[in-house]
Amino acid sequence: MANNPINVVIIGAGARGKDVYAPFARLRPDLMRIAAVAEPDPQKLKFMADEYSIPKDMCFESAEIFFSHTKCADLALIATQDRQHFAHVISALERGYDILLEKPISGDMDECLRIAALANQLGRFVAVCHVLRYTPFYQKIKQILDSGRVGGLVSMQHLEAVGYWHMAHSFVRGNWRDSSASSPMILQKSCHDMDIMLWLCGKQPLSLSSYGSLKYFKQENAPEDSSPRCLDCSAKDGCCYDAQKIYLDVNPPGCWPTNVLCPEQTPGAVLDALRTGPYGRCVFRCDNNVVDHQVVNIRFEDQITASFTMCGFTPEINRETKLMCTNGEIYGNMKDNLIRVHVFGQEPEILNVADFAADLSGHGGGDNKMMEEVLTALKTGKLSGALTPVDVSIQSHVMALLAEQSRLAGGQVLEISNV
Repeated sequence: MANNPINVVIIGAGARGKDVYAPFARLRPDLMRIAAVAEPDPQKLKFMADEYSIPKDMCFESAEIFFSHTKCADLALIATQDRQHFAHVISALERGYDILLEKPISGDMDECLRIAALANQLGRFVAVCHVLRYTPFYQKIKQILDSGRVGGLVSMQHLEAVGYWHMAHSFVRGNWRDSSASSPMILQKSCHDMDIMLWLCGKQPLSLSSYGSLKYFKQENAPEDSSPRCLDCSAKDGCCYDAQKIYLDVNPPGCWPTNVLCPEQTPGAVLDALRTGPYGRCVFRCDNNVVDHQVVNIRFEDQITASFTMCGFTPEINRETKLMCTNGEIYGNMKDNLIRVHVFGQEPEILNVADFAADLSGHGGGDNKMMEEVLTALKTGKLSGALTPVDVSIQSHVMALLAEQSRLAGGQVLEISNV
């Protein structure tokens, strides 16, 4: 295997499988070859076949049909919907595949544990797409913190600014709007953030509490004279959530997330999708139930505290992290790729991640770096250095699911058991 790329099957050719992970095969053909694809959408399946020269007999209309065939690759890259992960991972493990799994592992804690247990029992490698650990931005922050330059960590503030149109697209109109069909917002969107706080802190979490709700995206907040669909709405001119603005002006055809609405990326095709599809609905008249804002307070070992805020009401999509330490402070703004290191009594130092990182695409470079490191680990057999094996990533899910439990219980403080 040392001189050959890893043969990969893409299970789920959606926005992540098709548009983010599959293109790595073109970027690094020495590391990755797409040997097969499983996808129920015939247009996406044909695109994958044509784009990556996948033989017809290696293109499958579902994961279930694929798993009925003989093992044909080294790695199963599973990027299906949240509620499908468990069944697809178990099938892949039982058929001898190593796995790269889109987060979350599962919305059910027992299923997460069963996946980890079976992987260990069968001696298979399962990595989770917690891409923030792989970003130059967070790796630099981790390096500075661990150097001791600003002393020991005392408290952490971490913000996930979801962005108003991203909130509307994914969590009001889109696939992750209903926790019963996917998973709670704090898990689906913010297990990334639980994971990065755990990694930066390097200590076990002991307890947490959480508050949050679905405050705004409800029918009672719909403007007067508004309509069920944006294209027919008389109130659209004054509404920032107007679908025509979001998918034709803010994010024109060809850009994410407009490119998930329809295969043909023209203004006319997008308008047709908005007339009949889920993304053209009024945000105040959808079947959504996930929160639009949530906070979590966490107590770690060594008397370290952390606060996390996830909010859908922000102009930009961003993450900001502030680490307050005994001898100084580290502040990072991921969108701007700037890190400020302020040792007490000295002038602050500003680091621009672009000065030392060649690739800042896709999650600040994390998408491609994760693919590189996971595939290299498999190719070389050096799996112990992987940053996000399933055994490690589960802890973020424990925290997220407990945070949701606390939120539903009115902010009850819950103890965290180590996994």
